[in-house]
Amino acid sequence: MIGKDDVRHVARLARLRLEVDEADRMTAELAKILEHIDKLGELDLAAVEPTAHVLAITDVLRPDKPRPSLPRDEALRNAPAVSDDCFRVPRMRS
Repeated sequence: MIGKDDVRHVARLARLRLEVDEADRMTAELAKILEHIDKLGELDLAAVEPTAHVLAITDVLRPDKPRPSLPRDEALRNAPAVSDDCFRVPRMRS
């Protein structure tokens, strides 16, 4: 069984501030959650494959295909500053 001290410890680890009445309520709620987890532990899941998602998800992105890129002159045409056929950007200072 989980106690108020355990709940306060978990709250401190999570950097949560609990009022006294909240600690009482959270103790009961966390106890229910842990009971549910214990029930799940009783299930025989040996034949169940591990999954990352409950639904079968397929990749919806199109395959990459090489295509001609934008010509350099056209890409640089509207650039505010150009240097050596490249975009010129302000220097970053650390």
